[in-house]
Amino acid sequence: QRGREEVRTTQLDLRVESITASITERYQVEIENFRPDAHQLLLALESQKARNRRSRSNKIEETVVTEAPVGDSDADVEVDPETGEFVEAAEPDWGFIEASVKEMRRKLDSMGPVNLDAIQEFEETEERLQFLTEQHADLTNSKEELLRVLAKINTESRKQFAETFIKVRDNFKMMFRELFGESAKADLILLDEDDPLESGIDIIAKPPGKKLQTISLLSGGERSMTAVALLFAIYMVKPSPFCVLDELDAPLDEANIARFVKMLDRFITQSQFVIITHSKRTMNRADVMYGVTMQEFGVSKPVGMKLTQDDKPTNPELAELGPAGH
Repeated sequence: QRGREEVRTTQLDLRVESITASITERYQVEIENFRPDAHQLLLALESQKARNRRSRSNKIEETVVTEAPVGDSDADVEVDPETGEFVEAAEPDWGFIEASVKEMRRKLDSMGPVNLDAIQEFEETEERLQFLTEQHADLTNSKEELLRVLAKINTESRKQFAETFIKVRDNFKMMFRELFGESAKADLILLDEDDPLESGIDIIAKPPGKKLQTISLLSGGERSMTAVALLFAIYMVKPSPFCVLDELDAPLDEANIARFVKMLDRFITQSQFVIITHSKRTMNRADVMYGVTMQEFGVSKPVGMKLTQDDKPTNPELAELGPAGH
């Protein structure tokens, strides 16, 4: 019998070692450093029973309980009337303990394996989060600053556009009457006054003897003269050092060409006009004329001709381009 008991003792020791190794590996707990605390155990058991009772009371409202829970009796815990502390009874409720251990083991198993690199990954993720948070804050601040700048630019642009539009509108009315006569009327209308920076502009013109209508309904010559009036209306607000006009006078008759040339005389002191034309009247007003000639058959070359009384050429390249005349 002694031999059998020694064998049984050896088996129990091996089982204890196996359980200890399993607990140490699975739950990272050193069994050698563990010191049981009966008082804390009783408090934990009582707290667990209280949670179970509350859970059962909540479930009773929805379903009928036909089986009494295991370990519901409080026979294993007593309260000392003098100290008010829990006192261990003769025998703990091992059934309840076993059920609690199984429930906790089930919850631990449902959590899955322990990631030993979780702390390092958390630190890296936290560092990355801090970096992205700072970047997001910078982008948000930059966006707000850009919106403030855009709002300021839009406000200033609206103000300048409104002032310039009023000046160009008044000049356009005046230049249109100067080109078409005192009875002529013209106007510039914003299609969307609430958003002037994105709004289109409608050009209304009324030459003498015609109804007030948009520029698209005018003849070719009238549209050209209206464009000239608008061009020089803008020049009166902000002149440009150069202006290139390509066949602008092509659809004009002799009378309108005379008005066009007279209009040019008002602005030649502040702008240089380069005009591509076939009109003799317009050429006659030019100071310098460039063309292409063919003195020999099949050979063309550019020729420049100065039409002013100044002996000094206005352009040093004139001498190289060809003969000059007065």
